Amino acid sequence: QVQLVESGGGLVQAGGSLRLSCAASGRTISSYAMGWFHQTPGKEREFVARISRSGRSTYYADSVKGRFTISRDNAKNTVYLQMNSLKPEDTAVYYCAADSGYVVAKAQYEYDYWGQGTQVTVSS
Repeated sequence: QVQLVESGGGLVQAGGSLRLSCAASGRTISSYAMGWFHQTPGKEREFVARISRSGRSTYYADSVKGRFTISRDNAKNTVYLQMNSLKPEDTAVYYCAADSGYVVAKAQYEYDYWGQGTQVTVSS
């Protein structure tokens, strides 16, 4: 069992930056690939980024490539999402998730554990 807690969300102007953190407890995250998703009202959670167990492989949604960076510190049991050049359309609740599988997963049902989410609001 893994408990995930996101932090770092908030209100930022377009063009600004935020860094989200996802702190894990219960088990070491080195056993999991980790992902970030976002969700807006009335929509399903959408894939944002994924990082492999070692951190050597990363994957991004086309909408965030070149602007967002996912990273992890297994010693601190924490995953990060650095978000730069934010746009109003990035406004959403951002969720951290852990995947025990080994296939590159971009669908929410493929992830085993979820945090409670953190709100990111980008004003124009």
